[in-house]
Amino acid sequence: MVLTLGPLAYTRDSCVTGPGAGSGKIRFPSMSIQSTLSLAKRTLRLDDEVRFIRSWMEEPLATGAVMPSGKPLARAMAKCVDPDMGGPVIELGPGTGAVTAALVEQGIEPSRLVLVEFNPTFCRLLRTRYPEATVVQGDAYGIKRLLASLLRQPAAAVVSGLPLFTKPLKFRLRLLADAFTLLAPGAPFVQFTYAIVPPIPRSYSAFG
Repeated sequence: MVLTLGPLAYTRDSCVTGPGAGSGKIRFPSMSIQSTLSLAKRTLRLDDEVRFIRSWMEEPLATGAVMPSGKPLARAMAKCVDPDMGGPVIELGPGTGAVTAALVEQGIEPSRLVLVEFNPTFCRLLRTRYPEATVVQGDAYGIKRLLASLLRQPAAAVVSGLPLFTKPLKFRLRLLADAFTLLAPGAPFVQFTYAIVPPIPRSYSAFG
C-alpha cells in the first residue's frame, strides 16, 4: 500500500523577552525544568533546520526539502506503522530524524530501525541520536542492493521521506518494486509528498 500524505501546517514557537520594569535592563524570567527542556528542544529543532537549509543549498535535488518534517506530519506517518508487527522498520531519507523520533514515540524500538540516508552529515547525527539503530549511508534508490543481505526477516514497514518528484517515474516505480520485495505481506509503504498530485499515478494500481 502506498500512502501519500500532503503537507501539513508547520509552526514554530517563539520566545520574547522584554526590559525589566524601571531597570532599563533585560530581565530573563526564571524557568522551570519543563520550560528549560522545552527551550532545549526548540534549540535542537533550530539546529536541525540550519542543517537542512545548508544541505538543501549544497544539493537541492538530493535533500528535496528546506526544513525537516514537522511533528504533526511525523506523527501521522508513524501511526501507519504497527509496533506489534515483527521485523525491522526501514526509513528512507530520515534526514535529521524527525520521523525517526515519531516512530520511537509510536513504540518502535530503536534497535529495529534501519535508517537509509545519503547525506554523510545526517548519518553521523543519526548514529549519535540513535546508537541502537542501523544507519546505512547510501542511495535509497538502491534499497534492494543495500539491504537485501542486511535484513534477517521481512520488514514491518518502509517509511519514506524521499523527494520522489526529483526522479523520473521509472526510478520511483523501481524503488517501490524493490521495497515491496523487502516487506512482509500486508506491511505498508508510507510516503509523504509535498505536491498536489501523488508521486505514483493512480493508474499504477499494482501498488495501490
